[in-house]
Amino acid sequence: MRPSSVWCEVFGDPKLAKKVDKKIEDILLEGGVINAQQVAAAVAEAESTGKRVGEALIEQGACKDTDVAKAMAAQYGVEFLDLAKPESIARTDRNLLKPEVQQKYTVVPMRKERGTLLVCVHDPSDIETLDMLGMMSGTRVAVGGVAARNQLMTVLQGAQDGPDLTKQQNKLFSDSLDQSRDKSRDQSRDRSADRSADRSADRSVDKDAGESQMVTLVDRMIDQAVIGRASDIHIEPRKNDVLIRYRIDGVCLVRDTLPKKMQAQLLARIKLMAGVNIAERRIPQDGRIKKIIEEKVVDFRVSTCPAVHGESVVLRVLRPDSARIGLKGLGFEQDNLDAFNRIIRRPNGIFLVTGPTGSGKTTTLYSALNDLNTPDRKIITAEDPVEYAFKGINQVQVREHIGLTFAAVLRSMLRQAPNIILVGEIRDREVADIAIQAALTGHMVFSTLHTNDAPSAITRLVDMGVKPFLVASSIQAVMGQRLSRILCNKCKAPDTSPDRKVLRLVGISEEEAAAGNLMKAVGCAECDGTGYRGRRAIFELMTMNSEIRDLAFNRASVSKIRAAAVRGGMRSLVGDGKIKILRGITTPTEIANFAQVEGFDPSEATSV
Repeated sequence: MRPSSVWCEVFGDPKLAKKVDKKIEDILLEGGVINAQQVAAAVAEAESTGKRVGEALIEQGACKDTDVAKAMAAQYGVEFLDLAKPESIARTDRNLLKPEVQQKYTVVPMRKERGTLLVCVHDPSDIETLDMLGMMSGTRVAVGGVAARNQLMTVLQGAQDGPDLTKQQNKLFSDSLDQSRDKSRDQSRDRSADRSADRSADRSVDKDAGESQMVTLVDRMIDQAVIGRASDIHIEPRKNDVLIRYRIDGVCLVRDTLPKKMQAQLLARIKLMAGVNIAERRIPQDGRIKKIIEEKVVDFRVSTCPAVHGESVVLRVLRPDSARIGLKGLGFEQDNLDAFNRIIRRPNGIFLVTGPTGSGKTTTLYSALNDLNTPDRKIITAEDPVEYAFKGINQVQVREHIGLTFAAVLRSMLRQAPNIILVGEIRDREVADIAIQAALTGHMVFSTLHTNDAPSAITRLVDMGVKPFLVASSIQAVMGQRLSRILCNKCKAPDTSPDRKVLRLVGISEEEAAAGNLMKAVGCAECDGTGYRGRRAIFELMTMNSEIRDLAFNRASVSKIRAAAVRGGMRSLVGDGKIKILRGITTPTEIANFAQVEGFDPSEATSV
């Protein structure tokens, strides 16, 4: 994949940017549209006022705006469209971009060629707009044609009856970037288009300018990731380039590639922002970045790891509102929500949330603490790292290198007389023993454990060396969870021919499928063509009862504990997902994939 227009504009690499050979006035002069006296007058006005030469020529009446647009098309080697003519209108396709986006950026989409969206613009040097369009459409965007601004506005104003679009998406890619976008556009428009080649050459040899451009590049990359709902930014050096990927709704998407020569400067900039040692490349490092985006303070957890072709860097986006979406927003069915609320309000015991990394365990526990955070309760947390800050909660950052371990923090917590304790993760027997001791002495303990399902948490603790009778007596409930993508409400459609194999895996009968409630992903501008927008959790909540406690005491197998939990009313991850499938919230393939159904191969599924 070639680098996007952002990198070309920021760094002006002559190998990445098309060189402009002729000036606008020269093209018009050679075409006999204007004369030398008019050129001289326009150039003088442009130099004194900061206008472009083309703008000055139009204002002086030396030529029409269509003449300048035609010359600019020749200058950049693209097509000229006279939008006053039907045949030019026929060369556009208004369905390739949302109408509100077209209105805002004054562009008209033309067609797609080999994965690139070609658009008609009035200013092909406005690289910032192209990059914003690329971010919104999820594809590479390039200039396919040039038209006069007045003609573009006429076409756009005459098409106000486009499909309805959500205000949230329009705001997502407009208000938040207005300030930076307008600043960049003002800077680019204060100079004539004919100076772009010289400016690019100057940048490539100016070290100070290069450092400034790297700052701009990293800021823009981070801003776009947050605005595009990414949860992680992955910077992965390869043999000949540097791969940039965003994780959106749990799926990694390639954003762009950078030339290899930018690697050292890019990594140094990010490490400097994260407050880690720039010179250290041999060992992993962790840091944090705090940045204001969309008038909100967003934290980033930065992790570096040495690799064959250079340090791999991951920026985890920690949105301040993600832990405050409320328990109902997590995806609970009403029966599970009622049981969850009863459990977390018990005076003592241990409540565990299990699942792999990235399954939303921390968000679930934070949402519970947010509900329990009242003046009459004292809450203390031990975390590594502290991801979200809460008012009224005493949060402690674990620092292993100075001896402030989970065990040390927990021992100190017990002397602070808390009502509720949150332990970021039970990693070993020492932490587990202290957590159980806290639960048995009148504290409610929340924590996470890395297991595949809820019943496995019992055997995992016993395998750590915790005595079975302590596990049986201290644990109140265990909840397993996963995150599955939910369908885009704008484009989802009924699935008339679902994959029968996948239906069997998620327990949907032929009669249930025939009811017509199954939906499938389609893809539109709202969801960047994926068919999915956002994620919801699926849960299995195992509440301890006498049968499960007896099995835990006798070191029973996971299968026996699971069978007892189901008899006690636990609904499995697949069963919880099935409810969401039949409501048209997600697809059978998503649940079968993320619930880790035995024997399921996503590559064999035909429904996507």
